[in-house]
Amino acid sequence: MYDVRMSGLRERNKQQIRTAISAAAMKLFTAHGFDDVSIAQVADEAGVSKMTVTNHFPHKEDLVFDHTEMVIRSLADAVRARPAGEGVFTAVRRDCAARIAAGDVTLGPPSLAFAQIVHNSRVLSNRAREIADLRERALGDAIAVETAVDDLQLRAAAAQLASVYRVVFSETSQRVLEGEPRDAVFKDLAASVSKIFDRMEPALGSYCIRAAKPAWCGPSES
Repeated sequence: MYDVRMSGLRERNKQQIRTAISAAAMKLFTAHGFDDVSIAQVADEAGVSKMTVTNHFPHKEDLVFDHTEMVIRSLADAVRARPAGEGVFTAVRRDCAARIAAGDVTLGPPSLAFAQIVHNSRVLSNRAREIADLRERALGDAIAVETAVDDLQLRAAAAQLASVYRVVFSETSQRVLEGEPRDAVFKDLAASVSKIFDRMEPALGSYCIRAAKPAWCGPSES
């Protein structure tokens, strides 16, 4: 018989180990920089084996970007969850506004220490750009699956929408590195981001409106 309590205990233990490893890694990266710390050193600091670290974090970069899969699928998930009558543009705009209001880590580093770790490592900076590229591609893929259309227009639309997240993360990171309080940066950016979407709306506001039944997503016919 399946024991739900034992399963729950195992999951809690796994999460505790993962949290301990992550904390140990960030402590070492803050003190010495990402590039100069090995997986073995992280394992020693966390009191676990090197294999345990790699079981939880297959790549060293995952110790910093530990919610990568969630970030990559975030825009695609927002588009998939939109109701009938709503377009891709509106779904993305609402998602972005909600994340800015919440100070979401997908739009800005959670702390000055985190921003410095990424800024000072070419490996991590490249990985951040790669994650942004994959998020954009996942958005395009989600639209393509829904519409059974995959063309240059679709990919350009996905790139324009995803670019807002890129520039917000870049701006937030830079201002946090310069010493501005994170919450203040997000509050200041809210109005600017709203204006960005206002400018994009004439071109993309009517793009890919979800109908009750699957429909082709393209420019509205006049």
